[in-house]
Amino acid sequence: MRQTLSICENRTVKKIAILGSTGSIGQSTLSICESFPERYDVVSLAAGRNIDVAFAQCVRWRPRVVSLASEELASALAKRLREAGLNDTEVLHGTKGTVRVATLHEVDFVVSAIVGVAGLEATYAAVCAGKTIGLANKECLVAAGELILAAARKHNVALLPIDSEHNAVHQCLRGGQPTEVRQIWLTASGGPFRNTPAADFEHITPAQALKHPTWVMGRRITIDSATMMNKGFEIIEACRLFNLPPAKIRVTIHPQSTVHSLVEFIDGSILAQISVTDMRLPILYALAYPERVDAQLAAPALTFDLAALSQLDFAQPAPARFPCLRLAYEAAESGPSACIALNAADEIAVAAFLDGRIPFMGIPRTIEQVLKQTPAHAPASIKDVLAADEAARACARQVIAKAAR
Repeated sequence: MRQTLSICENRTVKKIAILGSTGSIGQSTLSICESFPERYDVVSLAAGRNIDVAFAQCVRWRPRVVSLASEELASALAKRLREAGLNDTEVLHGTKGTVRVATLHEVDFVVSAIVGVAGLEATYAAVCAGKTIGLANKECLVAAGELILAAARKHNVALLPIDSEHNAVHQCLRGGQPTEVRQIWLTASGGPFRNTPAADFEHITPAQALKHPTWVMGRRITIDSATMMNKGFEIIEACRLFNLPPAKIRVTIHPQSTVHSLVEFIDGSILAQISVTDMRLPILYALAYPERVDAQLAAPALTFDLAALSQLDFAQPAPARFPCLRLAYEAAESGPSACIALNAADEIAVAAFLDGRIPFMGIPRTIEQVLKQTPAHAPASIKDVLAADEAARACARQVIAKAAR
């Protein structure tokens, strides 16, 4: 009887692949796996450029496959692993390596957390391979949402959102039918500039923009939060995930970040998802779905204190402060090519701002110019998406260079 029970328990263990294992989402996912070893086993990792963290993760998790960004980094990691006596991990690099990480036969669940379109091909390949996807990468659905959703339907694959807002909506929608939804409210902290006069936005520095009041995130997503482009991407992602038109996706500034999103139903009822601001909770929800797992087993700090509900503020975002929201709605209405251009131009513009080459408001100005120059078309493949992405990036660089002159 004991042996049979052990076999049954082993069959319930989910085999996890993490795309972006050295980033904040990746490391939070590993923390969850550490807390629930009887449920989750890490079998493959895509680690980008952080070779020191990648080495430590390989020592701890002994993955079957690990992929790094370049051949040089992969060679260096392989050498370090050999010297440490760890010869069972296959070390790969580049897009092919990331695809291998995501499509490994043993993998049940892929956490897609590589920022930008760098993880697009691997995420799409994982969907086509029938893997359940925990989606923490907004850009995949923004740039290639129609292709990914079509593949998910074809291969009967679940796309489970990990970012806190869509994860909250996913939870709320369990309380009603899709046809009963009147609208969705995505909450936003408002970033560090929700009360800053619009006239001062031209003089915002990168150091100021990188000081997020609530979340600890990577540099690009922190700037996107300051411009509210991050929320713009979430509008497009929500349209894709929940099959709703842009007009039914609303944004409200909620500085406490206690209510992660709300769903309003046609009978006037509103369901809100409330929890502490810790990404381990939405990650655990996605990994365990459709079950719910006791989060206190991971950390007592994940328990919500009702005193946090003593003040809940909500306000409409000011269009003059956050033109990126308008641009996102326009792109969502325009179609796939505009959404691709929106994401690509934003990434180039954010990098230029962080490098001091354009001012803070140069970000939305750059994006708007690229959108005006982007022809409407529907990509038929991931290759088409990547080609459109590169064309938009080139256009953004030209716009920035022209502005500098």
